[in-house]
Amino acid sequence: METTAKTLRPSPALAWTTRAFVALWCLIAAFPLFWIAVMSFKLPVDAFSANPLAVIFGPATRTTGQGLSVLDLALGIASLAAIWHLATRRLGAAIERIAPEPWLPVGWLVGGIAFGAACLAWLAIALPALAGAAGGALAPVPLLGLLAEPVIGLTLAHYRNVWVDQAFYRNFVNSLIVTGGVVTISLTVGTLAGYALARTRSSLAYWILISALIFRALPHSVLVSGYLPPFVNSAEWLRPILGDAAPTLYGQPLAVILVLVAINQPFTIWMLRSFFMNVPAELDEAARVDGCSHFEAFWRVIMPVMWPGVITTGLFSFLLAYNDFLVTSLLLDAQSQTMVPAIAGFFNRETTTTDQVRAVAAAVSITAPLFLLVMVFQRQIVSGLTAGAVKG
Repeated sequence: METTAKTLRPSPALAWTTRAFVALWCLIAAFPLFWIAVMSFKLPVDAFSANPLAVIFGPATRTTGQGLSVLDLALGIASLAAIWHLATRRLGAAIERIAPEPWLPVGWLVGGIAFGAACLAWLAIALPALAGAAGGALAPVPLLGLLAEPVIGLTLAHYRNVWVDQAFYRNFVNSLIVTGGVVTISLTVGTLAGYALARTRSSLAYWILISALIFRALPHSVLVSGYLPPFVNSAEWLRPILGDAAPTLYGQPLAVILVLVAINQPFTIWMLRSFFMNVPAELDEAARVDGCSHFEAFWRVIMPVMWPGVITTGLFSFLLAYNDFLVTSLLLDAQSQTMVPAIAGFFNRETTTTDQVRAVAAAVSITAPLFLLVMVFQRQIVSGLTAGAVKG
């Protein structure tokens, strides 16, 4: 056994080469995001300084009395470590223990939202109050008072300006509406269509899949150019029928949801079909023998072993809708704009270094939900990508 393990172990040269490539990838992929995140918490004089240490430690920001002390850093790191541990080790088990198996996705949705809200409340409200109280208690104590002195400059002024003064929260709500609608409709239609296409032996299923693949391969610009005239002229076209009450599709989130579903549904169907193909058809037959209808067999027997695949597909559907720029920028007006096109507007109207840092803060803001989403669902994502829908 030990000999077999040694033969499968990579050579030291291969192991170090792999580590070097992983480190290089992390440096290339993660460093720019880390750097702009650091910039977004600094005054412009620090954010655009030629000295990298000034960007990191923010001396000009620190002199204004805004910064993090050693105590703040220790409490922040401990809080982030606890959140990571709860999200990756405890949250999933708690949700699966409380939620009934047929309603597991609803349990994950409610649990993820509640966990995210609790983390936001702790980091934004409770932790600053706790750190301030602890710093005030240590300040009069000799030597220990140094732990409460700021060592890294940090300001939330840019985030307050973006989210409150410029009402970026409205774009966030619009993004939640659009992505939530896209994921809900895509998974509902995709699971039913994927299951049907995986179980049928008809040649029609083959041509449906090929047609869906061709449609998904078309550039978004081609598809949007076909949707744009009906959106812009919908009120004029419907006025002879509905009169002055004729609605317009332009700027309506529901209409954009349907467009994004139409564009991304072929990918969802293909992905879910591949997961359903890994589920033995004998499970359907056994459920039918036990008296289940086709839908009961699908919902009570097949879906419980399909949740990793459904969650993985739902994550990709979320990312496709959340990161979409072309469709949302062309078919939504300023009042219903989502976050990604809104950030482009921030960068287009920047005129000073302060405007540039605020645009960076807006860009950094949209990454937080993605990190939280992956952190909460990482176990299901890995399970869905590696093992498909097969449950041992």
